Amino acid sequence: MSTIQPRTIYLIGPVGAGKSTIGYLLARELGLSFTDMDKEVEARCGVEIAWVFDVEGEEGFRRRETAVLRDLSQQMAQIIATGGGTVMLSENRKIISTDGFVVFLDAAVDTQIRRLEKDKSRPLLQQPNRNDVIKDLHLEREPVYREMADVIVSTSRGNPYQVVNKILKALSQ
Repeated sequence: MSTIQPRTIYLIGPVGAGKSTIGYLLARELGLSFTDMDKEVEARCGVEIAWVFDVEGEEGFRRRETAVLRDLSQQMAQIIATGGGTVMLSENRKIISTDGFVVFLDAAVDTQIRRLEKDKSRPLLQQPNRNDVIKDLHLEREPVYREMADVIVSTSRGNPYQVVNKILKALSQ
């Protein structure tokens, strides 16, 4: 158990960076609760994100995502794994930056492509040119992730425990 001061830690980064895996392990290490925002949106809607995208479009999903983020930001110290596009709305950036410590989990595009090769659950990637979509999303979102980050940790090499240790080291400084 760590002696790090409790506060909300937001994990931001692209799809396939490992936010859910790292978030779970980090929360366990720090003795904090963990919320995966995508799973929380699904739990509150009672349907999968793909259904929300189909019925309400990305805009509807983003509205729901912001409502979840707003609610979560009112709670005590915790670990929150955001969706890859959460930071693209200015309201979400403000909530995240005001409320806690921001960790950008950076994954190289080739790492994302490899990790997401068989993933069928992500609506934005359900296209024949999914590798191009991953590259385009990286180009669009990566500068925002960098700008918001209190610390940047690469997840392209090493194992999740090494990533967690790097975050713990950054938190203790």
